[in-house]
Amino acid sequence: MLVLLPPSETKHPGGDGAPLDLATLTAPELTPVREQLVGAVVDLAADVPAARAALGLSPAQDGEVARNAVLRTSPTMPAIERYTGVLYDALDVRSLTRAQRARAAGRLAVGSALFGLVGAEDAVPAYRLSAGSALPGLPTLRALWKPVLSDVLAGADELVVDLRSGAYADLAPVPGAVTVQVLSERPDGTRAVVSHFNKTHKGRLARLLATTTGEPDSVVRLRALLRRAGLHVEHHRGTELTLVVPAAAVTR
Repeated sequence: MLVLLPPSETKHPGGDGAPLDLATLTAPELTPVREQLVGAVVDLAADVPAARAALGLSPAQDGEVARNAVLRTSPTMPAIERYTGVLYDALDVRSLTRAQRARAAGRLAVGSALFGLVGAEDAVPAYRLSAGSALPGLPTLRALWKPVLSDVLAGADELVVDLRSGAYADLAPVPGAVTVQVLSERPDGTRAVVSHFNKTHKGRLARLLATTTGEPDSVVRLRALLRRAGLHVEHHRGTELTLVVPAAAVTR
């Protein structure tokens, strides 16, 4: 099972790993595009106003531009620890046992505007580039990534659970991947799409999928696994699952 996670705009700073080595990242066939984008991001950082415009940053965020300027030489840490935010707080990889962490390493991967795809334990620096960024002189990120990243993801010989957000899923859709919609259910039975706390519940789901000893190979078996774990999961069509959470649990 391969679980695709979205990245986060913000990243944990620092790290104690060696500087970025693109050749060591998951899916080495993505290296040429990675090299092109890393070079473009580093070069762009030399022009701070242009970098702000391309990356959608304010002057108060110039530290993000400074990170990009040194991303070739700055320290790294495992990708699953680099990304921050609500989903990653709920995933909470630092609390996993050694056995769970090893299992997660083989199952979790993160969609990335800069690297295309990184495995959980791939060593990456802090950087700033989002799926919607437009780098001067280059095609759109979707145009760069879709031809090569789609082939990589299509080659997965296991069940793919795609938890990426829309912009990152659009970089390279995965036909046949399981997707998950999160709905809250009120006491009267009415339902609503969960917005912000969608990330919390997907983080919890990712933790479960990363650590389970089960190996589902279809959407039906995945639904059964999640139900055994106590989740209210529905399957109405195709490869889309619906995770239903009580309205009272939406903010927890």
